[in-house]
Amino acid sequence: MITFIDRIRDRFGVEFICRTLRAAGVVFLSARGYRAAKSRVPSSRSVRDLQMVEVITEVYEQNFSVYGVKKMHAALQRGGYQIGREQTRRLMRRAGVRGVQRGRTVFTTKPDPAAERPVDMVKRNFVATQPNQLWVVDITYVRTWQGFGYVAFVTDVCTR
Repeated sequence: MITFIDRIRDRFGVEFICRTLRAAGVVFLSARGYRAAKSRVPSSRSVRDLQMVEVITEVYEQNFSVYGVKKMHAALQRGGYQIGREQTRRLMRRAGVRGVQRGRTVFTTKPDPAAERPVDMVKRNFVATQPNQLWVVDITYVRTWQGFGYVAFVTDVCTR
């Protein structure tokens, strides 16, 4: 809320924003509370978080930017930092770093942007009055333990 008020306070004023929020049912902060929060010294947690974000970023870069939460937590423990795993997760998210995920991204199709698209011969009108008048086909893939299985579906529109 403080950041939100900071962004728009030049246009509307703190008192007006807080009064409007209160009228909308957001009873979070008064103008007096806003000013008290702005003049308050940072908490020890927020100061330590800022320090740990720098440490996490440094450890992340030293390890080729691949460490996830588990390995980052273990590396920080080895480095002598007392930090919990969920705190590590929260601070990594705050720092904008994340581990590399296993497995490669599989692209099943790579469309050519210059290629001409197939003509829509039924004009999106999937209605048939008798069997064998209109057939629709779809091909898709299913991920399995062994890799990908490709499946084709052929359906008669009339009988579905």
